[in-house]
Amino acid sequence: MSAVMSAKERQERAARREPLSPRLPHIIHGADYFPEQWIDSPEILEEDMRLMKRAGFNAVSVGMFAWSALEPEEGRYTFEWLDALMDRAARAGIFVLLATPSGARPAWMSRAYPEVLRVSPERRRNLHGLRHNHCYTSPVYRQKTAAVNRLIAERYGGHPALLMWHVSNEYGGECHCELCQRAFREWLKRRYDSSLDALNRSWWSAFWSHTITEWEQIESPAPHGESRLQGLLLDWKRFVTDQTVDFMLCEIAPLRELAPRVPVTTNMMGTYPGLNYWKFAPHLDVASWTSYPAWHGTGEVFDARSPWDPKGRDWRTAADTAFAHNLMRSLKGGKPFMLMESAPTFSSWHAVWKLKKPGMQAASSLLAVAHGSDTVQYFQWRKSRGGTEKFHGAVLDHAGLEATRVFAEVAGLGRMLAALDGVVGTRVPARAAIIYDWENRWALEGADVVPAQGDGSYEWACKRHHSPFWSVGVAVDVIDMEQDFSPYRLVVAPMLYMIRPGVWERLERFVHAGGTLVATYWSGTTDEHDLCFAGGSPGPLRKLLGLRSEEIDGLYPRESNRMVPEARNGLGLSGSYEIRRYCELIHPESACVFATYGGDFYKGTPALTVNEFGDGAAYYLAADADERFLLDFYAALARRLDLHGAIPARLPQGVCAQLRTDGTTEFLFLLNFARERQRVRLGKGLLVDVLSGGSRSGAISLEPFGVAVLKRKVASL
Repeated sequence: MSAVMSAKERQERAARREPLSPRLPHIIHGADYFPEQWIDSPEILEEDMRLMKRAGFNAVSVGMFAWSALEPEEGRYTFEWLDALMDRAARAGIFVLLATPSGARPAWMSRAYPEVLRVSPERRRNLHGLRHNHCYTSPVYRQKTAAVNRLIAERYGGHPALLMWHVSNEYGGECHCELCQRAFREWLKRRYDSSLDALNRSWWSAFWSHTITEWEQIESPAPHGESRLQGLLLDWKRFVTDQTVDFMLCEIAPLRELAPRVPVTTNMMGTYPGLNYWKFAPHLDVASWTSYPAWHGTGEVFDARSPWDPKGRDWRTAADTAFAHNLMRSLKGGKPFMLMESAPTFSSWHAVWKLKKPGMQAASSLLAVAHGSDTVQYFQWRKSRGGTEKFHGAVLDHAGLEATRVFAEVAGLGRMLAALDGVVGTRVPARAAIIYDWENRWALEGADVVPAQGDGSYEWACKRHHSPFWSVGVAVDVIDMEQDFSPYRLVVAPMLYMIRPGVWERLERFVHAGGTLVATYWSGTTDEHDLCFAGGSPGPLRKLLGLRSEEIDGLYPRESNRMVPEARNGLGLSGSYEIRRYCELIHPESACVFATYGGDFYKGTPALTVNEFGDGAAYYLAADADERFLLDFYAALARRLDLHGAIPARLPQGVCAQLRTDGTTEFLFLLNFARERQRVRLGKGLLVDVLSGGSRSGAISLEPFGVAVLKRKVASL
């Protein structure tokens, strides 16, 4: 395959239509449902089915925390309540996403088999409680989980209500027990071919006299022990991901064996730092995630110095959330993903219990659909009467009434989703990609190069480079450095600090064949062990970028510099742009200078360069330039690379425009996240209003948090 995919190949890729399940060719609309909490109230369970139909539900997720109800005593199973629920759902025409119950274990197991309980980094064994408080390595826990999963698969694998397996719930956390210590040492032996010399070289353990001479000397990171040996920290995080995946595969095995045609998913958590989701993706049929943005807040991506925005900050939160949607879609190569959980109103674990304003329920839900989700699901259907999340927003509150604002908005969205059958299985035609790589993040944070969260962090930088594309309606995939670059015309790699083997060669081939790369400060600094390249930065990217880096100046919070574009820079950049946080001092070798620093002792030295490489180009942004620069810079690149937005006209601030297509029909989603009415110009041609059945041309007005879904025929992408 060429390093850059042809237009024909891109169109064929976009034309692949892949519904989540042929049994339900509709957008899935549903919620997490916990009938085990209402076993003694059969009238509530009957009423639930009636109200679910009124809300436009066609599926529910069941069973993720039901182990105690399924196996109240070791070896004694009580499936009758779940039998009744599955039959009741089938009669009502509602499908079930049936979960395995490993996310929360029964108390009898913790008491009988204390080895299933996790050990903290401080080496204290936890007491029973919470969720995911279990050891993924424990043979007992694996055996117990496999046993209950096998019974579930045997009993329900052929049930007419079963739509999908929902494996566990939000895998996360780590265990430091002796079982895990031994498993970690065995993992290291495999990684380093049983060579302590190779391990010591990779960990650079001669520093501080940390050389390992016996495998038994190795322990997982601990706050009161080894916590600064970066090679150890990186390998521990890799091990935790691999061990979690291995446990998941043990869970999945009986499901695949007994019901091989039923799709499998597990709900992830977006950019959750603890696990590398690219290791999970090959083993799942569908990617899914749980999304709980803090709507109507002050914004999460951009810093507090940004001026107050009279249109509100919801559009910034929407762009931030869209980044994770794009990531989930990209995990399965562009196949539709699942919005497995969202809040129909507020999330009780947020610092402020902010209600969704009228219209936001539809806008936030369709934001996911616009970026590739084929589901809108909630946590939860009915509020629990007790427990830690008894006040968490739900479709039904404690009164259980349908005559509420929340129920009305959920039912209204259900009617919208019912009109979107044509969208099911379609793809988002992205020709640009941003690299967000978990191991790169671990290396940056573990080496104290960047903060773990907030301004200047790796995730912040990736979202910041994503936002300009979202603002102009250009679709973007979010990938890691191991993925295929050929489908894209542009690849953006913020802070590509770690370069793993084979990555720089593939980037060179991509650019040489005509692709465009944008790299930034803190690129090409270390290898996969976080060992600095002997030749300095940008390491193996030096030839591709056409420069070498000397040092980086960190700026204090109130300190700033300026970037001044060259008069003839080829991108139409002019004036000056503010710089904060990072200023890298670089020396061009074959690269051309497009902009220079405006202040400090390095005034006049390069801040932005481009290196022509084969048929493509590699840009290097040496400084943390402001939002205005990123908008101007990426708008210029989009024009140069023919990266069209969803509509030809300029989008008003706060309006999201995204496309989904099957290769012949385009579905245009327009969502207004501003707090004022917005008018959007549609360009030439007539579009069908999917939600109303009418037609649109010229322009359309969107109320605050208003939505529109339009469609048109296309000859090509």
